[in-house]
Amino acid sequence: MSLHPVVAAVTRRIRERSAASRATYLRHVEAARQAGTTRAQISCTNLAHAFAASPADDKQALRAARWPNLAIVSAYNDMLSAHQPLARFPEIIKDAARKAGAVAQFAGGVPAMCDGVTQGQPGMELSLFSRDVIAMSTAIALSHNVFDGVLCLGVCDKIVPGLLIGALQFGHLPTVFVPAGPMTSGMANNEKSRIRQLYTEGKVSREQLLEAEMQSYHGPGTCTFYGTANSNQMLMEVMGLHLPGAAFVNPNTPLRDALTRAAAQRAVRITRQGGEYTPIAEVIDERAIVNGIVGLLATGGSTNHTIHLVAIARAAGIVIDWSDFDRLSDIVPLLARIYPNGSADVNQFHQAGGMGFLMRELLGEGLLHADVKTVDGPGLWRYTREPFLYGGELHWRPAAACSMAPQILADAERPFSADGGLKLLTGNLGRAVIKTSAVKPEHRIVEAKALVFDDQEDVLAAFKRGELHRDFIAVVRYQGPRANGMPELHKLTPALGVLQDQGFKVALVTDGRMSGASGKVPAAIHVTPECLNGGPLAKIRSGDVIRLDATAGTLEAHVDADEWLQREVIVPSMEHNHHGMGRELFASARAMASGAEQGGIIFNAAMSAAA
Repeated sequence: MSLHPVVAAVTRRIRERSAASRATYLRHVEAARQAGTTRAQISCTNLAHAFAASPADDKQALRAARWPNLAIVSAYNDMLSAHQPLARFPEIIKDAARKAGAVAQFAGGVPAMCDGVTQGQPGMELSLFSRDVIAMSTAIALSHNVFDGVLCLGVCDKIVPGLLIGALQFGHLPTVFVPAGPMTSGMANNEKSRIRQLYTEGKVSREQLLEAEMQSYHGPGTCTFYGTANSNQMLMEVMGLHLPGAAFVNPNTPLRDALTRAAAQRAVRITRQGGEYTPIAEVIDERAIVNGIVGLLATGGSTNHTIHLVAIARAAGIVIDWSDFDRLSDIVPLLARIYPNGSADVNQFHQAGGMGFLMRELLGEGLLHADVKTVDGPGLWRYTREPFLYGGELHWRPAAACSMAPQILADAERPFSADGGLKLLTGNLGRAVIKTSAVKPEHRIVEAKALVFDDQEDVLAAFKRGELHRDFIAVVRYQGPRANGMPELHKLTPALGVLQDQGFKVALVTDGRMSGASGKVPAAIHVTPECLNGGPLAKIRSGDVIRLDATAGTLEAHVDADEWLQREVIVPSMEHNHHGMGRELFASARAMASGAEQGGIIFNAAMSAAA
């Protein structure tokens, strides 16, 4: 199948836009490749430190420099259900590496915070910045320069993007991402959402709400809704960094363990010593980035990736912006209905045919670049297969010929929507994105008076006082990276959802983020420039009429032009956002952060120089 002309055109524009920065990045990668690891050249003291605690056989192999050495970089911790299964992975990987003629060392751990725990709490203001801390932690883990390949163990929201940004700074090293898989299905997502709204209305107790949440989040593995964590897993597969079909296999199962062993063995084979050298810089190129955007759109994935994919691309010297997402969204059909875009969870998506079926449909329509390098070998058609065990051995077979559940996973001829459900909004309030795939058509245009808030808690307080039973657009300002770290405002979803269900026309406009599980309420998010950086959203006053039109792609304040020019911007005190829960330590991150459309990067100067 020939490549779709729009996909080809967008890729060409990205390549042209990125020519200088990509060339600089590849020049640095080549210099590192030529230098190689220093294991055979560094001083005996340095080398002895590198394997002092290794088992005797591993020590001999590293001393002789005859086997490749794999770095394990892991986001394991006990608190995150998605990462708790990773505790077992290093020993599985080390054993598999030895059997494949390699050594694997645990090179470093990276922090892993849970947005589900910090949602609506002060700690959420560290969430976006944690991505770049993870990137820097990955760099520290690999900085010893004694490794020939990397295995990145991570799943959730900022963790996979952070690991990938860090790994791309070592672009000469082959890198395989190793997921843990989703938890088994618990309470249905629609029922969970219903109980949340009932609690918001005061109709169920906190104990009843907690019981429902515990039935939803009940065991090891990733949360089963299609938020940022599971969008990450889709991306790693469609960008060729997982083994085929690895994304959504449940943890602590024979198949999951077999895939983990196979990832280690494959990492050995793609090192320079293994004969199929595939550095990550050759896997992540302009085509892979476009494939990632297409996969995001086709599945109705997390809006957070309109930030993360930008940052990932820049780490590889590639420059993308929201116009690229918007142009591709026009021609990429929505093929998945996973909560919040439907009632199903990722386990049901996987059972319906999953990533293998999805990627075959997209490749068949020319919507993905097939001619890419992957950690599994050349060509993306390899990812139209699914793994299975036969006689205790891991094998792959073609994905299902047709969807096992057409109401969850559609074929390209009968999509749920002709477009990808992600729109760029522009107008006199700046640039923003909106996820329309979960928003009913009758809610995609809202024109109403603004109610202005500078804190999400103020919105909830007004709701509890009964002041929001009307048509309105909630403007929540000073929520950008430089103001307070750009927290997600998912805590607002139940209250706004209640009002919408009661028949009111409501919407949200903010320079902050919503959850990766952004739902049924229309939300113009990531408004850029942010208010603290001179963004026009800071000029809005309560009572101003705003029109949010997701069909036309506009976000406009209907204010007299002369009055608009004369309005002064009053910046509220942000002092309460800068202290407590460790936020004091992130003052420099807030000062350095780029805008949302530039990736919200805290090492912005260095990335801008590279890009």
